[in-house]
Amino acid sequence: MNLALDGGPDSDREELDALTRQLREQLLALEVDHVELVRLDSAPRGAKPGDVITIGSLSVTMAPFALRAVLRLVETWIERRPVRTISVAIDGDSIELQAISSADQRQLIDVFVAAHGPTPLPGSNADPSQGSGTRTVQES
Repeated sequence: MNLALDGGPDSDREELDALTRQLREQLLALEVDHVELVRLDSAPRGAKPGDVITIGSLSVTMAPFALRAVLRLVETWIERRPVRTISVAIDGDSIELQAISSADQRQLIDVFVAAHGPTPLPGSNADPSQGSGTRTVQES
């Protein structure tokens, strides 16, 4: 999973870097395998050679069961920080979490988790939406 923080036009690079590192530390406290700063393949023109990171970007490696906990942490973390949005992307699918929590945002998170979270074992009679807080949203 990739996370991209957007501080908006009023944030600077140092602040966004510090916020990214703070979020990384919070994510590491969860049951995730790795949380790494995203590195550029090549340095931008005029930059010093070496390890160059993409400011505001994290790569999270985790088991599917940890997805809901990661999204809930991001949702509550952003409410107390000067970050406008955090984009979450998995396998080409993405969701944008905003600083103001809403019922619509929670529904989007539930749909995203249902699409990318753990799947029930074959032959299981368990409904994956029971006990996980997942709801199905029907388009009208």
